[in-house]
Amino acid sequence: MENNNLLALEEKIVEMLRLVYDPEIPVNIYELGLIYDIDIDEANNVKIRMTLTAPNCPAADFILEDVRMKVESIEEVKSVDIELVFEPEWDKDMMSEEAKLELGFL
Repeated sequence: MENNNLLALEEKIVEMLRLVYDPEIPVNIYELGLIYDIDIDEANNVKIRMTLTAPNCPAADFILEDVRMKVESIEEVKSVDIELVFEPEWDKDMMSEEAKLELGFL
C-alpha cells in the first residue's frame, strides 16, 4: 500500500478511536493515551495495541467491542485485531494536554 494511503487510513482509524469513550470518563480513549500502537499491513488488516485505565475496568468488554465496531466500519479496513496489554501500565501522564485539561489535571 502506498504510504499516503496508509497515513490516510491511519487518520481515519484515529478519528474513529476518538469516538470511543470509557463510560466513566468524559474523554475519548485516544486522548486518554490508551492506544499504544496502530499497525496496518498491506492487506489493510489492522492491529491495535491498547490498554485500559485499570486492569479490572468494568467497561473493558464494552470498550473493546466499541473499538472493534468503529474501526471495522471503515470501508478500507479488512479486519481488526485488538491486543489488550498492561505493559507499560497506563498512567495519567500518557493523556494528551486536552484530556488533562478536561479532567482537571492542569
